Amino acid sequence: MDTMTDKVSIVTGAAGGIGTATAQALAEAGSAVLMVDFDEEALAAARDKVTGDKVDVFTADVTDREQVEAYTRYAVDTWGGLDAVILNAGTFGSSYSLMDYPEELFDRVIAINMKGVWYGLRAAVPHLRERGGGSLVITSSTQGLSGYYGSTPYTASKHAVVGIMRNAAVELATEGIRVNTVHPGLTDTTMMGGLHTDANPEDPQAVMDAFAQAPPMARYAQPREIAELMLFLASPASSYCTGGTFVADGGLLAYHGGPRP
Repeated sequence: MDTMTDKVSIVTGAAGGIGTATAQALAEAGSAVLMVDFDEEALAAARDKVTGDKVDVFTADVTDREQVEAYTRYAVDTWGGLDAVILNAGTFGSSYSLMDYPEELFDRVIAINMKGVWYGLRAAVPHLRERGGGSLVITSSTQGLSGYYGSTPYTASKHAVVGIMRNAAVELATEGIRVNTVHPGLTDTTMMGGLHTDANPEDPQAVMDAFAQAPPMARYAQPREIAELMLFLASPASSYCTGGTFVADGGLLAYHGGPRP
């Protein structure tokens, strides 16, 4: 599929499973891709997994406005413009109850998951305008549409980016700039692996196996399955999609959680 031929894309959180898979999907579709992450070593390893001649990396912290502007300028200077930005950088934080959540960690989760998205949008929009339009895709979560135990700042931030997306979609629609959120459910990534280990250090696989029974499809998504949705929203194939919350969760949110037949 060459829906992104001659396009330029940025993927943040590119060292993670969904970010790396999305960079690969975009590259295969013909786009130049700038992979952005704060972890230089992990980013270099992720780049090695992505095939394509027009793929580069940039180490940046999305909570720093100047660094966000720097990676955006780098992509534009390298390839002459910008067409799509996948604002995928995020963190779960750690599991604490509402009453016990450490304030410093709460602020860090909000800064990465919410403010990093705001910075990314603000940096990208002028360059998308110069192209006459483009696409902004924000990674939310099923927890951007629901709640779960022990994850107040994560849930709050993933709801918040839906609000940012909707406002941006309304404000930018007449300029041909589309803005949408993607809401992955359980996905087989390093971040989820860390949660399994925290829950049961002696047998994290048992936690994964139990969680996998939650969605009606009774399995985790592979990162590439989420990446294909990212690619669709980044590409002209989704030209009439803006302001949408696109769920890829194996039916998790459709199921009320009661006993199964």
